[in-house]
Amino acid sequence: ALADLPDGMVMQVECDGTPVALARIGDRVFAIGDTCSHAEVSLSEGEIDVEECALECWRHGSLFSLETGEALTMPAVRPVPVYSVRIDGADVVMDS
Repeated sequence: ALADLPDGMVMQVECDGTPVALARIGDRVFAIGDTCSHAEVSLSEGEIDVEECALECWRHGSLFSLETGEALTMPAVRPVPVYSVRIDGADVVMDS
C-alpha cells in the first residue's frame, strides 16, 4: 500500500523472487533492481537523492537513476533494471 512507503523513503519488496527497491518522491513511486551493480549490496538500504531523482548505494556512494536505472556516479558503471510501477488508488502495483 502507498501508505506503507512514506515520501522520501525506500523499501525492499520481492517480485517473482527478485529483490526490488521501491522508492517514493512526493506522489511518484519508482521501482529499480535492489542489487548494486558494483558492490552487490542492497540499494534499498541507501538514501534517496531527491534533486537527482536517484538512489545512493550505502557502500560506496554510487547514484542510480530511479527513472532509468543508469549508474550516475562512480564506482558503479553498469545500470540496474527498472520496473514499471503505478499507483492504483491506495495501492502500489508493479506491472510485469
